[in-house]
Amino acid sequence: MRILLTGGAGFIGHHIIDYFLNNTDADIVSLDRLDTSGNLNRIAELESFQKNKKRVKCVFHDLKAPINEGVDLLIGDIDYVLHLAASSHVDRSIEDPVLFAMDNVVGTTHILDWAQKRKNIKKFINFSTDEVFGPADIGYAHKEDDPHKPSNPYSASKSGQSSMGTAFFITYGLPVITTFTMNNFGERQHPEKLLPRTISSVVKQKPMPIFSKLDKNGKLEAVGSRYWMHCQNTASAMKFLLEKGVPGEAYNVIGFDEFTNLEIAEKIAVIIGKPLIPKFVDFHKTRPGHDRRYALDGTKLKNLGWEPEITFDKALEKTVAFTLDHEHWH
Repeated sequence: MRILLTGGAGFIGHHIIDYFLNNTDADIVSLDRLDTSGNLNRIAELESFQKNKKRVKCVFHDLKAPINEGVDLLIGDIDYVLHLAASSHVDRSIEDPVLFAMDNVVGTTHILDWAQKRKNIKKFINFSTDEVFGPADIGYAHKEDDPHKPSNPYSASKSGQSSMGTAFFITYGLPVITTFTMNNFGERQHPEKLLPRTISSVVKQKPMPIFSKLDKNGKLEAVGSRYWMHCQNTASAMKFLLEKGVPGEAYNVIGFDEFTNLEIAEKIAVIIGKPLIPKFVDFHKTRPGHDRRYALDGTKLKNLGWEPEITFDKALEKTVAFTLDHEHWH
């Protein structure tokens, strides 16, 4: 079995490589352009990679351009595609919305078009995000077929990505499976993200910005919340869907633990054993286009038989311990 994984040098992508090397006999072709998010050091640090280097092949290509004959030859025969390559930072999408449309909509169209011309791809997982549905009211979790209401250029581009995948399933019969995934955390995450940034702030005893809703007097009203899952569980779900997912269907891939950003930061501080110094920042003023709460209903995938492999608390402790031991990741 040979898998083409786009974005394998990215945060979630390298965890998928690690999981598949440890739990399958698959050979993996990682397709990357190595920009802001991609970092081959992630793959190089994996113990599973050090033991199985011959099973991983890295190919360089920017999906804003079609896959040409030379890149196609480097990729070789492929049975499955996991399409994770994307631009994925809301703030940067607000600064450069055209780039996000090119990366996430045009780039996805290029890899879909390449795959449908192959005629032998067994399954194509199109990896999208909970953010396409827009904010979720307290107590509600979006289902797979809810309408998309993206709030910013990033989530709009991911909505376009998932829609293009559906179109290729209907028009060309490409066996596309769409996933909507919640906030991931784990080892080797980009230092700009909440967990590594909190770890660094607590260790150095510096104020940690917590994006919140403040009233007109600057008093705290609410803190944004998310559902969280470790990348090991995301990788487990990808393997499960390659085996049992139904082409043409969409699946929410979720953790079952919802926390505010403040609660996450406080948990990290407890693990480290130093106090958190929160600095509440009004996200309406500083981060236009950000939503306060996302939530997905994971019933469909759960009923198919998938369950997370690692609990939130154990995963958080493991992530903090790793990051403290590897200073270059925070």
